[in-house]
Amino acid sequence: MIYIDKYAYLSKLKQTNPLQKLVLAILVLGVCLWAESVAVSILTLLIMGWYTVCKGGTPVGIFIRLMLVPLSFLVIGVLTIAVNVSGDKDVFVFSVYAFGMYIGVSQSGILSAANLFFKALGAVSCLYYLSLSTPMVDLLAVLRKLKVPRLMVELMGLIYRFIFVFLETADTMFTAQNSRLGYAGLSSGYRSLAALASSLFIRSYQRADELYIALEARGYDGELSVIHEQAETHWTEYIPIVLINLFLIAVALFSKQLTGGLL
Repeated sequence: MIYIDKYAYLSKLKQTNPLQKLVLAILVLGVCLWAESVAVSILTLLIMGWYTVCKGGTPVGIFIRLMLVPLSFLVIGVLTIAVNVSGDKDVFVFSVYAFGMYIGVSQSGILSAANLFFKALGAVSCLYYLSLSTPMVDLLAVLRKLKVPRLMVELMGLIYRFIFVFLETADTMFTAQNSRLGYAGLSSGYRSLAALASSLFIRSYQRADELYIALEARGYDGELSVIHEQAETHWTEYIPIVLINLFLIAVALFSKQLTGGLL
C-alpha cells in the first residue's frame, strides 16, 4: 500500500489531468466487464500495463508483483468453476471416477473459468493503472469536482489515511517483537502473532483517535483542505481514450460474431 502511494507520486503521468486518467480507467474497466470476452480482457491487461509501465514509468517487476497479489484468490475461484461433478462421463473433457460420480472439467467450465480469470486480471490492471499514476489527493479533488457527496469523499480520505496508521502500527509492533526474538521459533512466532493480532486493533484505534484530536485542534470542520496542483487539459486529449474503448468494443463484437461468445 505504501509502495503504491510512492509510485503514484513518482509516476511520469502524475502531471496528467487526474480526470483524464479516471475516465480512461473507468471506461476501459466498464468495457472489460461488459464484453464477456477473453480477447478483450487480455487486450485490457496489455493496454493498461503499457500505460502503467511504459507511459507511467512504473518498474515492470513491481507491476508484475502487484498483478500476482490476487492470483491465489483467482486460482481458487476459477477451480471451483472449472471442476464439476456429474454422473455422465461424456460431459467432461477430463474426469476421474470417485464415490460413484465423475469429477472433472468440461469445455464450458474451462471457457467460463478462463473468461473469469482474464476478466479479473483486466479489471485489476485498470485499478492498478489509476492507483500507480494518481495520488489519492488528486483523485479526491476530482471526485469533489464531479460533485460526489462530500461525506463520501471525506470518508474515503480518512479511511485512506487510517490504512497507513494501521500499517505503521503493525510494522512498529512487529519490529518490537522481532527485536526481542519473538519470531525465533515456530511456537514463539505463533504466540507473538496472536499477541500482535489481539492488540493491533486497540493500538490502531488509539492512534486514529489521537489523529482525529490533532485534526480538530487544527480547525478540522469535516473537510480536509489540501493543496493540489491544477492540471490543464484539452478535449482532444480524450480522443485516444474514446478510440481505445471503440477498439475494445469492436473486438468484443467481432469475437462474439466469430466464436459465438466463446472467446
